[in-house]
Amino acid sequence: MKIQVDIKRAYDKAQQGDGYRVLVDRLWPRGVSKEELHYDAWCKDLAPSPALRKWFGHKVEHWDQFRDEYETELRSKEQEQRMRQLVQDAGASHITLVYGARDTEHNHAIILAAEIERVARHMGKTPRKQG
Repeated sequence: MKIQVDIKRAYDKAQQGDGYRVLVDRLWPRGVSKEELHYDAWCKDLAPSPALRKWFGHKVEHWDQFRDEYETELRSKEQEQRMRQLVQDAGASHITLVYGARDTEHNHAIILAAEIERVARHMGKTPRKQG
């Protein structure tokens, strides 16, 4: 079975093709009601630790170090198990990670998507490329 992991801002409209939608922020996105945000799960424990999130502060100059430290957090035994569980819960071949950050090129969902794909490969689910 192949799996596809995409990312989408919480402020973008949900689409039928999004598959299993997972909010991956520790904090609820500002200005979005729970009725407006269509999601299947809220995995706040997969978000960066509060200390790392605050240190990063969405400063592009911190991106490389943030990525390295967040990957280290995600590769803990506990986080790997959470990602395995997420892949199992999704059950389908498509997961969309939903995040609130403005920057679409420097946010934790990009890193998390890659890590979920890595975990899925180890589970025998090869990532499927869009297009």
